Amino acid sequence: MQPYLIAEIGCNHCGDFAHARELIRMAADFCKVPCAKFQKRNPRAVLSEEEYNRPHPNPGNSYGDTYGAHREFLEFSLDQHRELFEICREYKIDYSSSVWDLDSARAIAGLGPKLIKVPSACNTWFAMAEILCGEFDGEIHVSLGMTTPEETEAIAEFYAKQNRAKDVVLYHCTSGYPVSFDDVNLLEIPALVETYGNTVKGIGFSGHHLGFAVDIAAYALGARYFERHFTLDRTQKGTDHAASLEPDGMRRLQRDLLATARAMKVKPQDILEVEAPQREKLKWDRNA
Repeated sequence: MQPYLIAEIGCNHCGDFAHARELIRMAADFCKVPCAKFQKRNPRAVLSEEEYNRPHPNPGNSYGDTYGAHREFLEFSLDQHRELFEICREYKIDYSSSVWDLDSARAIAGLGPKLIKVPSACNTWFAMAEILCGEFDGEIHVSLGMTTPEETEAIAEFYAKQNRAKDVVLYHCTSGYPVSFDDVNLLEIPALVETYGNTVKGIGFSGHHLGFAVDIAAYALGARYFERHFTLDRTQKGTDHAASLEPDGMRRLQRDLLATARAMKVKPQDILEVEAPQREKLKWDRNA
């Protein structure tokens, strides 16, 4: 299948809705990717009172006096997500979102996107997975960062028991921002293909590394779905920008993934049409 590349805007809109719109426009018109993804969470639901009120661990990236206030600043309402959905439709690109709590899972499912992402931090939260299985009939993409093989098996078994395995995409991921090449561990991808490739919809790669050569290798190893953080400026304030691709990087990644997909085949005939004139001109029997 053709590679499917998701530009994860996430929180790289910096809490600015106009900036989010521009990110969608760039992802669609300039980068030509098929999907833009955001995040939806209720900070009060996912953070304890202590976590909500403590300072951001990196004050230079904080948009509030506390970590909770920082998360609230970056959060769009459901109505705003509905508008983002329509903006994506306007630009002929799929809308998606990660969901981080039960209410957010129900809310985004109600919008009816093509796919919903389960982040690594929530992939064994089966109460949320049950909501997605019961209230959402689209694709469920699951990141496997910070996840043991036993947990991965339990995740796959859960969706199989829900008769939803063929809607599930499992993503190899290393949860760091950014991730060194030593920690990317691409050979986990063929292992996922071998173990789960016949039972789930597909295998993906969610990368937090620098550049995009690694993504091309991931395609060659069997990944068909790709997710990369997307920003207009990697120097902007915020945790994810440094591990993101800017527009020209995302554009070139999409271009090169499509080129690699075209190249990944065996020769349809012994001598290709493009080779025939060269064979006639250059190849002669040196043994005669």
